[in-house]
Amino acid sequence: MTEILKPDLCIIGAGSGGLSVAAGAVQMGASVVLIEKGPMGGDCLNFGCVPSKALLAAGHAAHAYSDTSKFGISSPESTVDFQAVHDHVHGVIAGIAPHDSVERFEGLGVRVIQGAAEFTSPKEVTANGITIRARRFVVATGSSAFVPPIDGLSTTPYLINETIFDLTEAPEHLIVIGGGPIGCELAQAHRQLGCQVTVVEAAQVLPKDDPELASVVRSSLLDQGVVLIEGAMVKSTSSDGHGVAVSFEREDQVETITGSHLLVAVGRKANVDGLGLDAANVRHTPRGIGVNAGLCTSNRKVYAIGDCAGGLQFTHVAGYHAGIVIRSALFRLPAKADLRAVPWVTYTDPELAQVGLTETQAREQHGDSIRVLSWPYEENDRARAQRMTTGLVKAVVAKNGVILGCGIAGPQAGELIQVWVLAMSQNLKIGAIASMVTPYPTLGEVSKRAAGSYYTPSLFSERTRKVVRFLSRFG
Repeated sequence: MTEILKPDLCIIGAGSGGLSVAAGAVQMGASVVLIEKGPMGGDCLNFGCVPSKALLAAGHAAHAYSDTSKFGISSPESTVDFQAVHDHVHGVIAGIAPHDSVERFEGLGVRVIQGAAEFTSPKEVTANGITIRARRFVVATGSSAFVPPIDGLSTTPYLINETIFDLTEAPEHLIVIGGGPIGCELAQAHRQLGCQVTVVEAAQVLPKDDPELASVVRSSLLDQGVVLIEGAMVKSTSSDGHGVAVSFEREDQVETITGSHLLVAVGRKANVDGLGLDAANVRHTPRGIGVNAGLCTSNRKVYAIGDCAGGLQFTHVAGYHAGIVIRSALFRLPAKADLRAVPWVTYTDPELAQVGLTETQAREQHGDSIRVLSWPYEENDRARAQRMTTGLVKAVVAKNGVILGCGIAGPQAGELIQVWVLAMSQNLKIGAIASMVTPYPTLGEVSKRAAGSYYTPSLFSERTRKVVRFLSRFG
C-alpha cells in the first residue's frame, strides 16, 4: 500500500533554504518531511559557493606566494599540483557535508525522502512512491546553470559549475563564456593557478555592478593576465577532439579563439521543471515561481524560497527566506521579506561587495538630490602597510543622511560591507558610521572616513570658520 504522510511541513529541496526551514521547524516542534533528489546541501555546498571559494582560496594563495617582492621578500617560483588543489576543494566539501547530511536531519527528527518530488494536486506531493499531504509546502529547489542555445554547443565539450570542480588536471587554456561574478571568480582562480584564461563577455565584465567599482576588479584581472574579450556576442562553438573553438562577433567582425577547455557561465535558471506546479495551481515561468511579499505562491498552502522564487539568487537570501516562511507557516505571523539591505559579494581579488542601490540606480530613483561619498584604500594606513591600496568605498546617501546603498571594491570588501548592511537594516543614518570609533590601524576605517566626508562641506565651510573666529573672542 502507498505510504501516506501528513506532516506540518513538506519541504522540496535540501539546499541552503530548505535545510534552514527543516532544521528550524522541527526543533520548534513541527513535523517535517524533506525531499531531495540530488546530493544533500544542494548547489551551494556541492557545486557553488563552497567549492568556488575553496578554489579561489587556492588561487589567491598561489598568487600571494608569487607576489612577495613588494615586502622585500624573495621566494622560489611556486608550483601548483592541480590534483592536490582538487583534493583540497573536495576536502572542504566533505568537511561541511555532515552538517547537511541525511543522518543529521533524521537525527533531528526530519523524515528525509531521497527522490524526485511532484505535485499531484494543490494539496498533495508524491516522491518515491510516498504520498505527502502536508499542512504547508515549501518549494526550495534552487537554480542551475543556464546553458544558452549557442550554435554547436550541444556537440562541444563544455563545463558548467557542476562539473568544473571535478577537473584533476589544470586546463591549458580555459575559455569562459560569461563575465559575471561566477565567470570572473573562476577565471581568476584558474589564472592564479597557472592556466591561460580568456573571458568572452557580451557587455563588460561584471555588467550589473557599479562601473567604477567593477573597473577595479577588471584592472586586477588584466594585470594578472586574464584576457578579456568584451562587447563580443558568441555565435558558435566547435571541437576537433583536441580542444574547443569559440567564434564571436565584435564590432561587426567575426573572430575565433581556440582553447583546451570551455566553461559556460552566463547565468542561472530556476529549477521548476518536473515539479507538477500546474497541478498545484502554482503560477510560474521559466524565471521562477511567483510569490508575494510573504513568499506565498498563488496556492496559499505553498511557499517558494531562494533561487526558485525568481529574485536575488544568493545562499544568504535563501536563508533569510527560511526565517520568513517559518514565522508565516508555523506561527501565522504577517512576515514579509525586505530585500533593501541584502548584500552580495564577488569573491575575486580584490573583492567587490554591494548593498542597496548603486549610484546609477539611486539617480534613477532620487534624481540629483543624492550625495555620493567615497574614500580610497590608498588613504588608509593599514592598506598601505599591507601593500593593498587598490580599491575604494562608495556610498550613496540622501540629503537627509539616509543611506541608500554602498559598494566596496577592494581587499576584504565582503567583510567591510557588513557595517553598511547593519546600518541600512536598522535604518541608521550616515552619522552612525561617521561617529563610530574604529581601532587603528584597520581597513574598517575606510568606511568611517567615507561616511565622515558627508559632513566635510559643512564642517570646513566659511560659515564654520566665522563661528570659530567669533567664539575665540570670548577667551
